[in-house]
Amino acid sequence: MDSDLNFVTNSPAETIELGRKIGSRLQGGEVIALYGPLGSGKTHLIKGIAAGAGAEDGRAVNSPTFVIVNEYLGMLDIYHIDAYRLNSVAEFEMLGFDDYCYQQSVVLIEWADKIESALETLDYIRITLEHGGRSSRVIHIENVPKYIKF
Repeated sequence: MDSDLNFVTNSPAETIELGRKIGSRLQGGEVIALYGPLGSGKTHLIKGIAAGAGAEDGRAVNSPTFVIVNEYLGMLDIYHIDAYRLNSVAEFEMLGFDDYCYQQSVVLIEWADKIESALETLDYIRITLEHGGRSSRVIHIENVPKYIKF
């Protein structure tokens, strides 16, 4: 049975470490949608997820705000999509989103609220990040597969 998890991190390093734990448990085929305001830690969490999932060059992990999609190679193919600059779900679909979703890939979507209707038919992991203070973040993870244990 899928469940929900809640965390509080107190620094960017802790947010990255939480992401690393999540990423190390991924098996491939996951779509992870990230929600939260500007500066809430979405990219830090993704840096950790990519590192945990075996991205070969963790320094290359950054928000693809202008290029829209970054690909990180490793044990799994990781596609990092930033939907912030997209104007419609149609633009998102024209990126070839379906082509990124396969058994040996992980798709990470920042600003998923902008394209949420495109995810309605998928079984995806939803992560919401909120400011908990100056450097703390409250992280709520929904629809967590059984194999991701903490």
